[in-house]
This record gives sequence, structure tokens and C-alpha cells, in this order.
Amino acid sequence: MKYSADEIIEVVRMLSEEDLDIRSVTLSVNTLPFISDDINKTLEKFNSLNSLLEKFSYSVDKVSEKYGVKIVTKRVAVSPVQYFLEVLGESNGIKIGEKLEELAEKNGIDYISGYSAFADRGFTKGSLSIINTLAEVMNSTRRLTGMINAASTFSGLNSDAVKKFVDQIFNMKPEASSRVSILSNAPPDSPFVPSAHHGIGMPDMMINVAVSGPGVIENAIKRSSPSSLEELHDIIKRSAFKISRLGELIGKAVSKEMGVPFGSVDLSLAPSPKVGDSVAGIIEAMGIERMGGHGSLSALAILMDAIKKGGSMATSHVGGLSSAFIPVSEDSIMAERALEGYVDFFTLLALSSVCNSGIDMVGVSKKQGKDKVIGLIMDVLSLGITLNKILGVRVIPVDSEPGTVIDLGGLLGKVVVMRLKDVNVERFTSLNGFIPNTIKRLEAG
Repeated sequence: MKYSADEIIEVVRMLSEEDLDIRSVTLSVNTLPFISDDINKTLEKFNSLNSLLEKFSYSVDKVSEKYGVKIVTKRVAVSPVQYFLEVLGESNGIKIGEKLEELAEKNGIDYISGYSAFADRGFTKGSLSIINTLAEVMNSTRRLTGMINAASTFSGLNSDAVKKFVDQIFNMKPEASSRVSILSNAPPDSPFVPSAHHGIGMPDMMINVAVSGPGVIENAIKRSSPSSLEELHDIIKRSAFKISRLGELIGKAVSKEMGVPFGSVDLSLAPSPKVGDSVAGIIEAMGIERMGGHGSLSALAILMDAIKKGGSMATSHVGGLSSAFIPVSEDSIMAERALEGYVDFFTLLALSSVCNSGIDMVGVSKKQGKDKVIGLIMDVLSLGITLNKILGVRVIPVDSEPGTVIDLGGLLGKVVVMRLKDVNVERFTSLNGFIPNTIKRLEAG
């Protein structure tokens, strides 16, 4: 394939001026062979990962330097620790968490993910152990992440898992709660944390890639000044093709360097707190004066469809979440609109019907009570199982009042503490059991 001078100049501009980067390269590793009923044997087997992680870290740096493409984070995903705790005692989860943290720190890995469990319909010994130790493990680590899959279209929604999860995050430091999430329909190959884990059905090892590039699409729209919705869709689609193509190029290069299979490119647009790197900025460039105004959902639906069509043309290896994230604290314009009142929780719920954001990186005041947070999470997960979507919640419980801002720094940005509706929902959220799977389940029959 030959490229014109204009196309080469365009890619250079994307990389140097429009914050195009690879958000993460993730090495996904099957660690199930490390399971033992002796914790010392398990920890010793985890030590065998050191040489692999060292090679991975070196390979990512080498590929980044070779192509001149910034790779923001190196991540590792392991098999859910739940499976280890089916045979080990609950306290051993803490030891495994500490070992994973040690491996990441020693080998220059930014995040290591997999302190996770599946509890869609109910609990096993292992899943309950993960939930019960979540706060202690996350408070004592900095690179470890985890998730609880508490709902699925096939199995329904486990409300007891939601309640236990909320109990745990209310006991976490703000930074620690940014590293855990609760999901519906978690995919087995996500490169994004906290949802990343090495899923069932995957090869022993693989490389997954997450792209970025909101600034590229925003600037393409501004330069082109489209006069029709079809033209707007096409501009986004073409930009998404180029972004995804770069993701596949980098992923396959790391895969070749490592000698392990290439897994997938997650097509999701991932913003950052930097100015000009905002998904909300794209919506506003499309003609919505303030994100959250009427028409925002329609604009986001156009964006999502164009990204998926352009991205799927660029690579046959599509995986992960492959949508758009609108994490409020990690998107500078979203944070502004939340403070201004244009974006509230129901705005985020509505937007989640056409993307995979859910409620992501939003502060909640502990003073407003656990029942409202439980209700909020159940709203998101119910939307996920009804629409058969991957949706999650990552909220940051803090002691501060609604309307305040907590600066977590780096990619996490400034967390806006948003006001929950001041309505008592305890009579509903105190009901035990699970919400049955919806009629959507029968479509698989």
C-alpha cells in the first residue's frame, strides 16, 4: 500500500499535535496453572512471571522507540484471583494481591489486573473472598486493579454482590477506589483497567491494545466543517480507521517481539485530563454547545457507530469494550460540564445506552448514604443486562460534600463529587436476592 505525502503529514500531525497515542498495551496471561492448595507454592509459581514481564516491558519500550509512538501505560492481566481462592483461605487473597503488586513494581508495569470475581447469580467461596478482601487489598497496593462482574444478560443481577461491593468501596481511600469497578457482561479480553483479566477461552498469552485519539477526531471535525450528518459520520469513520490501524500496527509489533499471539484492538476512545483530549470535546465540536445539552445522546450515537464501522474496517482483531469512555474526572470538559450542572447522573445513564461508559470516575459523597449508591449501580447494571451491553460503575466515595473536587493527579484527573438524588431508596435496595435474567436471554436460544 502506498501513502501520499498528505497522508504521511496527517499522521505526523496526529502524533505530534493532536495527542494520538496508544493508551495501553496489555499482556494477558493465563495463571490458572499456578493454582494450588498451598499458598507458598502458588506464590512461588507467580515468581516465574518475572522474566516474562521483564521481556514485555522491554518489548513495549523498543516498539515505542522504533515507531515514535507514545505508549502511555504497560499493563498485565492475569486470571481472576477468584479461582485461586476457591481452594485457598480468604486471607491468602491478600498475599496474592501483594505478590502481583510486587511483580508489577519490579518490572515497570503500570497496572496489573485480575483481583476479580464473577458473581452474576450468586457467590462461590472464591468470589465471596475477593469481595470481602477488596478494600484491604486495594488500600495496601498502588498498581493492582480488580473488578466484580455482578450481572450478565444470561444470569441476571446479583443485588447482594452490589451491596457488598459498596460496603468495600466506602472503606477505600479515593485513589484505591479508582482501581476497582463493578460490571455487567465483562469481556474476557479487555486491555482497560480495572476490567482487564485473562478470560476463559483465551490462549495462554496474548497482547491486547487500547487506542486513544479523541483530539484527532475533534480536530478533523473542526477542520472539515461538515454540512450534513452523513458527512460528519464519514469524517469520524475515516479518523477512527487511522487510529485503529495504528493500534493494530503497535499491537502486532509487540506481539512479534514477544513471540506471543496478538489478541485484539479495543476500539474505545479513551480521553485524558489534558486539554484537547476529550470525548466531550468531540460532541461539542459536532455542534452541541455544552455536553449534556439536548442532542448529546444523538451526537454520541453517531460517534459510536462511526468509530465501530471505521475501526472494524481497520482490524479484524476487535475486542475488549470497543466503544467510548466518558470518565468524568479523566475528561477535562466532562468534569467542567458536571460542575456547571449540564451533566448529572441521569445524563450519564442516558449516554450509556449508546456507549460503554456507564458511570465512570465520578465522586459520590458518603454523607448521602450507601442506599443511593447501591441504587445507582443497580440502575447501570440493569441497563446493561436489558440492552445486552458491557456497562460498569467506578465511583469514588469521599467525605466531601457534593460540588467539591478531589484531585487524584495524572490520568485520573480531578474527581467531581456529583450530587445523588436526595430520595430514600432503602426499602428497594434492602431487598435481597437477584434480578432474574431478562427476556433478552431468550434471543440466544
